[in-house]
Amino acid sequence: MTDARRAGVLGKPIAHSLSPVIHNAGYAAAGLAGWSYTRIECAAAELPDVVAGLGPEWAGLSVTMPGKEAALAVAAEVSPLAAAVGAANTLVHRPDGSWYADNTDVVGMVEVLADAGVRPGATVTVLGAGGTARAAVAAAGRLGAAAVTVVARRPAAAEELRPVARAVDVEMRAAAWDDAVRRLDADVVVATVPKGVADPLAGPAAWRPGAVYFDALYDPWPTPLAASAQDAGCRIVSGIDLLLAQAVGQFEHFTGVAAPRAAMAAALAAARAA
Repeated sequence: MTDARRAGVLGKPIAHSLSPVIHNAGYAAAGLAGWSYTRIECAAAELPDVVAGLGPEWAGLSVTMPGKEAALAVAAEVSPLAAAVGAANTLVHRPDGSWYADNTDVVGMVEVLADAGVRPGATVTVLGAGGTARAAVAAAGRLGAAAVTVVARRPAAAEELRPVARAVDVEMRAAAWDDAVRRLDADVVVATVPKGVADPLAGPAAWRPGAVYFDALYDPWPTPLAASAQDAGCRIVSGIDLLLAQAVGQFEHFTGVAAPRAAMAAALAAARAA
């Protein structure tokens, strides 16, 4: 294939994103000559205008914080999963010029958590209540969690996740951020908050033996809370693990060909080691 096609990742801040490394390596390995993937600095309020200004050469967009909820509004069609979650991390440009929204975060999160040993009946704590937290609640439901506790800085934000929990048939409880340390005593803890927000929890954290800790961040790594969990013997899943897993789904959405996962993973590992 030689036609020039473009894709990219929208978010703010975005300079740290390793998505271009993964996708461009995939294009090269799959023989997709003329394909390129780049970063676009874009706040949630700017997303509709940015998307509207893209030409037909654009195949798709990855959407990261803070635009995952805003991405739904620009789509002519939304996948059932993205609709249930109320957030999209993937926008696919269709031949008629319209956009299709999906959420590969959920499938990716189920994959990496299952690989870490999460099994049905687990208790789950989610730190944060944004777009990635929505995916975490949905993933917990798909994994058969016994219950999910959402710990949010704003009570109203936690309440907005209840429809997600109902859609995946998992019991959801809400907790105040002041109670976050106590809520770390779960089988699975998923942190979806911005850089630095969860750092104060690291010192007083008391981890459950054998717990799984997943942090959606990967820069810097490890976060203080991830280091605390690792020191306590928890199984650790990082944002890098999710970044690769969700990128595989996006790659296939954008290109229509099977993702060369090994090449994408190798490029990501090399970039992290550099």
